[in-house]
Amino acid sequence: MSERYHNSEEMLERALKTIPLGSQTFSKSKIQYPCGVSPYFITRGQGSHVWDVDGNEYIDFVNSLAAITLGYNDPDVTAAVREQLEEGIIFSLPHPIEMRVAEKIVEMVPCAEMVRFGKNGSDATSGAIRVARAYTGRDRVAVCGYHGWQDWYIGSTTRNKGVPKATMELTHQFTYNDIASLNKIFKEYPSQVAAVIMEPMNVKEPENGFLEKCKDLTHKNGAVFIFDETITGFRFANGGAQEYFGVIPDLATFGKGLANGYPVSAVAGKAEIMRQMEEVFFSFTFGGETLSLAAALATMTKLQGEPVIKTIWTQGQKIVDETKILIEKHALGNILSVSGKACWSFLIFKDTNIYSQWELKTLFLQEVFARGILTVGTHNMSYAHSDSDISKLLKVYDEVFAIMKEVLVKRNLHELLQTKPLAPLFKIR
Repeated sequence: MSERYHNSEEMLERALKTIPLGSQTFSKSKIQYPCGVSPYFITRGQGSHVWDVDGNEYIDFVNSLAAITLGYNDPDVTAAVREQLEEGIIFSLPHPIEMRVAEKIVEMVPCAEMVRFGKNGSDATSGAIRVARAYTGRDRVAVCGYHGWQDWYIGSTTRNKGVPKATMELTHQFTYNDIASLNKIFKEYPSQVAAVIMEPMNVKEPENGFLEKCKDLTHKNGAVFIFDETITGFRFANGGAQEYFGVIPDLATFGKGLANGYPVSAVAGKAEIMRQMEEVFFSFTFGGETLSLAAALATMTKLQGEPVIKTIWTQGQKIVDETKILIEKHALGNILSVSGKACWSFLIFKDTNIYSQWELKTLFLQEVFARGILTVGTHNMSYAHSDSDISKLLKVYDEVFAIMKEVLVKRNLHELLQTKPLAPLFKIR
């Protein structure tokens, strides 16, 4: 058991006795973080920094899987939640804050005419699909990107254990920036596709009017066009990626940054389609839970009143630009690249003829964690990331990239690794 992560490893051993994988979230579990060189539990966060159960401090670029956009324990959000706590959390009838948050989303999001709330992104995407099926009277769905854990989507992935075959057969994947792959689905199943749901962007930029073409093709075939903005919403722009790219969907789903980490999600879109929810069953005891809605209202108000999005993009661009320079400095272009947008960028690892991307990534994680950087290879920017945070990140990258270059020259990766390499993981993007 390592000294630096002693409490984490001890706590993980205990958690595994009562929690499968030791975590409630797949992407936070032990299979994502190499044993012996990783923290497993965080006790608190403030701004852009977090502290693990061993007292180690990190600058956090995971930001709770991109749910944190303002920073941990943002004072305005915390104040709003404290004030609401005095009134109550949940009641026997709706609290007026439900209406106020819905109105704020309609004010900010181009496609939004009506809104319904869930708790997780998976609630919202599943609700949008059910509404689209009700509206069109069709069953099949075309998907591109990651859309949560529910059967209708996850059955189309390698993580399909436990999903009925009949459900799997109704979902069809198409490839980003390949309009022919979407057209193929419509041709194979004419008048059967209820909806096209896609992340407007993740790793790759849309090319040759891809988003516009997807929307046109969807409407030409009588289907509902849905943007899954669980991450891009309130991150790419105040009105989401639809505002940023100027492509307005019929429906959109939101979560994560909507409330700076509080559990709330939303389905929003055209009233004509959303009114299906008067008949479609989409109902949660905690759908109107007031603390998360208070956090959402405070978050969106801050987005409108302060240069949150501009700052996230500006700070993120510094990381993208300087990381590319460091990759070139250390001649690592054959194994490393940067993609995505400045507000949500990715460090991409590639296989070599000597080492797999998983071996290289394990070494990378081992070394950045030891230097006080928490990342899984992404830069999920928040309003709280300061210039000094970015300088620290780049200093660490300079040191770790030098180690990685030396490993490629000396072929001694396994001498430096203090743990077993990560096994190939289920990749959602």
